[in-house]
Amino acid sequence: MPPFPKRYADTVARLRVPSGFVLVVVFAWFSRPTARSLALGLPFGLVGLALRAWAAGCLAKNQQLATGGPYAYTRNPLYLGTLLVAAGLVVASRNIGLGILFIAVFLLVYLPAIQLEEQHLRSLFPDFAPYAERVPALWPRLTPAPAKNPNPFQIALYLRNQEYQAGVGFAAGMLFLLWKVLG
Repeated sequence: MPPFPKRYADTVARLRVPSGFVLVVVFAWFSRPTARSLALGLPFGLVGLALRAWAAGCLAKNQQLATGGPYAYTRNPLYLGTLLVAAGLVVASRNIGLGILFIAVFLLVYLPAIQLEEQHLRSLFPDFAPYAERVPALWPRLTPAPAKNPNPFQIALYLRNQEYQAGVGFAAGMLFLLWKVLG
């Protein structure tokens, strides 16, 4: 993928959090869940949360290049987990328009953020380039790439990276949808 212009990438990276709040409001307003849609969407979201938790527990930000754990399959397991969580919420919400909106936000906001992060990692870690040649950016490999740093899961890293916040957010979204079904 060709790089986004730095100015554009910087701007949209800053929009990542505010766009999340806008998505929450739109999601709350336009979702039309049923018990069946909740049951179908929940597994996607839980798999995404599990992937994000595993990745966060293997990530010592700016200290060591993570190449083990989920990082042996994809360079961006946190973003892949985010996609799965969003897919779960979209399925649960029963609104294709929300799916299109989530895709647009991912393409316009998250892809530039991924590029900025990778530029940062290239400047921090000289071994990032060979790692990037072996491990795909988003779509995971079927077998793990050999890891220079095994990066085993550590609960302390999970907590330091505050990944539990994603679980709280997902639970709030699913509870909201359940409330809409029952209400």
